[in-house]
Amino acid sequence: MAIYNRIIPSKKQIEQELNEKNNWNRWGDKSVYGAMNLVTDEKRIEAAKLVEFGKSISLSRALPVLPSHENPYPAQHYMSKIYRGNKGAGAVDYIGMHYHGQANTHIDALCHVWNEKGMWNGENPDEMINYSGAKYGGIEVWEDGILTRGVLIDVPKYRKEGYVKNGSPVHGWELEDIIAFNNLVINPGDAILVYSGREQFNRNNDINWGGDKYKRPGLHASCLPFIRDNNISLLGWDMMDERPNEYGLPWTVHGAIFAYGIALLDNALLEPLSILCNKLNKFEFMLSVNPLKIVGGTGSPVNPIAIL
Repeated sequence: MAIYNRIIPSKKQIEQELNEKNNWNRWGDKSVYGAMNLVTDEKRIEAAKLVEFGKSISLSRALPVLPSHENPYPAQHYMSKIYRGNKGAGAVDYIGMHYHGQANTHIDALCHVWNEKGMWNGENPDEMINYSGAKYGGIEVWEDGILTRGVLIDVPKYRKEGYVKNGSPVHGWELEDIIAFNNLVINPGDAILVYSGREQFNRNNDINWGGDKYKRPGLHASCLPFIRDNNISLLGWDMMDERPNEYGLPWTVHGAIFAYGIALLDNALLEPLSILCNKLNKFEFMLSVNPLKIVGGTGSPVNPIAIL
């Protein structure tokens, strides 16, 4: 599959990807589930059969309670003790978080973002979003969890450098090249996890990755056709979309949510997975992602698990 013949697409082309080549109404009355319609019973069985070594690894970052450039709204975690007479006691927690952004590992629901054409499946955000939650595309539609084949796309390994740098974003044709390099094929319903080396970036730069006031390396808008044409169900990533984008668009790769019905797994911790996959020489695995059941929620903090 050739993507723009390896030429950076124009703004008109990207707008066509988002507004004209979308998946709206593709799944009829099941469209509320988005691309999760591609994760069938057979797909889950296929994913389970990928477990070969019995290795399980978390893809979640620790709850970010300390403020930083990446984390202007730190999560709140308070502890208190409860007493049961003179001989017994216990501890309880309070947790509060603004989980969207660049710090918390979370999954975006299909109601999370939109553009001037509307939210996922053409719904009107003025009608579907209010202070009590979303009436369409809330995170609760995936309450049964996501279990599918995951595929790691290891960009630093392919580039032979530690991390993706500002000014050198990941393009769609590079994703294709890495898949071919590892002798893999993307199948409908797969989840792709794009590792860009965020931890190494942070170790080598004075300003951490991802603050809203700073440039951010990541995936270029040219990745949109790769995401749509490969019929993936979920995109997980550590650096997310390049910012700012040269098109002046509010959303580029994040637009896969409202254009294609794709779930996004933001701020995934992928360095340990990269190390394990390279050690085992295995870049496909069973992936489990289980959102909290927040009715009308725009997403959920998650602890994704890859099992090899």
